[in-house]
Amino acid sequence: MCGFHGRAGSPARGRGPKRGLWTGEAIGRSRGGLTTKIHLARDGQGRPLAFTLTAGNVNDRTQFEPVMARIRLSRCGPGRPRTRPALVVADKGYSSTKIRSSLRRRGITAAIPERIDQINGRPCRGESRCRLDHVAYRRRNVVERCFNRLKHNKALATGYDKRARHCQAMVTLACLRLWLP
Repeated sequence: MCGFHGRAGSPARGRGPKRGLWTGEAIGRSRGGLTTKIHLARDGQGRPLAFTLTAGNVNDRTQFEPVMARIRLSRCGPGRPRTRPALVVADKGYSSTKIRSSLRRRGITAAIPERIDQINGRPCRGESRCRLDHVAYRRRNVVERCFNRLKHNKALATGYDKRARHCQAMVTLACLRLWLP
């Protein structure tokens, strides 16, 4: 056996796991290196409603349902909290037939542009393109501004936290700061 005391070698030398999730961590390889991805839902004023954390190599579409399930808006008076938004505005990363049909089933309007591979395949199958409400899609910049305001917190901007629970605590604190006047 060669290596370090019978082990295969250190991951820093390229012999360890190259892709995938580290157990208990929300850290994974992407183009920028080891990263953590925040999937966020916000209201019309740019305040965060719900979020999930994943490794940087996890697809955005896999986290759409978990984020939507976490949305809870309490009502002014009695009654159950609201869990269904009127409109969902997302980027091309969330463009899929499954997401669109899920939103349609729940009666939610979607403003999600299609990816080029979806557009190119439609004429072959005899399908029409999905309509995009350009006026509603312009409001997507509110999400980007929400992320910019979250990154005023230095720990989130630099990504110092390696443990998932520490990163989740920092995102929660940063979200609470956005809700305070």
